[in-house]
Amino acid sequence: MVASRQFAELIVRPVTAITLLWLIWAASWAAAALWSDPARKRAGFRAEARYRVLWLVGAVLLFIPARGYEGRLRLWMPNLPEAWICVALIAIGIAFAWWARLHLGRLWSGTITAKAGHRVVDTGPYGLVRHPIYTGLLLAILATMSAKGTIWGLAGTALLIIGIVVKARLEESFLRVELGPAYDDYAARVPMLVPFAPA
Repeated sequence: MVASRQFAELIVRPVTAITLLWLIWAASWAAAALWSDPARKRAGFRAEARYRVLWLVGAVLLFIPARGYEGRLRLWMPNLPEAWICVALIAIGIAFAWWARLHLGRLWSGTITAKAGHRVVDTGPYGLVRHPIYTGLLLAILATMSAKGTIWGLAGTALLIIGIVVKARLEESFLRVELGPAYDDYAARVPMLVPFAPA
């Protein structure tokens, strides 16, 4: 009886929900990478190395466990309702990223590439922002950091944000060359990462 109550308490903790959301996202995202057309042209590893390092270090810092820590590196401690709001925001961010991933279909790639028949996609979430996958992930990352309230969570989030902006800019430079004026027109109409912001 005690063991089953402890198990139930473990399941309903916000930290468990946050961990499960990110694990489900990572596993499903990796599996979906198989559902993508082959690349016709790629930016190359050297061009992508900067943001990959930022993402790796940022993710390690963001996901350092914070539960039970109350030292000077904890900046704030969310209460239970605040923590569950963070869980909801993480779920919304991941769902938004998945909407964009599904909308892009076989044109999606985890690296900076051009596919055969590559074109500007400006419908669905791509009508709100040019990089909706990153927008969704940024929301989930910021909510995760808010739920943790630690200095290393803040540092990891800063590195992840910088890494996302670096990759988004690299993608844009690459796509301007590949898609020409069509991409310039799209970029003039639709904001980069924040919906309803000036383009």
